[in-house]
Order: sequence, then structure tokens, then C-alpha cells
Amino acid sequence: MNILFICKHNRFRSKVGEVFFNKYNRHSEYKAKSAGVALDPLYHYVAKNVILALKEKNAMVKSEKSQAINEHLLKWADKIIIVADNVDPCIFKGKDVEKWKIEDCSQEDLSEIRKRVGIIEKKVKDLVKKISK
Repeated sequence: MNILFICKHNRFRSKVGEVFFNKYNRHSEYKAKSAGVALDPLYHYVAKNVILALKEKNAMVKSEKSQAINEHLLKWADKIIIVADNVDPCIFKGKDVEKWKIEDCSQEDLSEIRKRVGIIEKKVKDLVKKISK
């Protein structure tokens, strides 16, 4: 199963979902990637405080560069998880879509980033447990 984590800019929430899935998943047939539906024209990389919050959890971002959703990723994905609260699932018609509705926050607010990283980590652990049955 290929899981695609989606958020708006692929700088925070979707990257965190991808990182934790690939950290906790132990089944070689399950893979995760992430993408954004509208990359930020000024920032094409993961925010430094997101990287710091992940390091605190012994997790590393594979690629710090943002990635836009594209036809190849949509064909690759068996399941799409929208980690954001500001992405409409209707754009992924015909796909297995789950929406987690995690609010964005300022890239400068490390405390709020840590909270969201913790929420995403828990949701990913639950997902891994669920698909491993």
C-alpha cells in the first residue's frame, strides 16, 4: 500500500506524516510520500523549527525540499491522507481519502509545532497499528 500525505505547502504537516510513517512502519509493502497542493512561492523547504521538533523525536526528514502534488504521485498513491485543515478532499475524487484536519501554525512558534508534531505522531502510530492487523 502506498500512502500519500497531503497538506497545503508540503513544509510541515504532510512531511511530518511521511517521516513518522516511514519511521514506525515495519512492513516493506507499505510506503509513504508527501506533497503539497499549493507550494509557497517564497519557501520551498521544510521549516527549520519543524526539523528541530522532529529531531527531538529522533526522526529525520528525508528531503527538506517541498514537493508539489503531481499526476505521478496520484497514480502511485493507494491512500491519501490529508493532514491539513485547509485542503478540500474533493480534488482527490476516486481515491481512498482520509482527512485529519490538523491546523497550521507559524513556522516561528516551536511550542505549537511540537504540539502538532505530537498529534501527527500519535495518528500515524494508530494508522500503522490499524493497517498492520
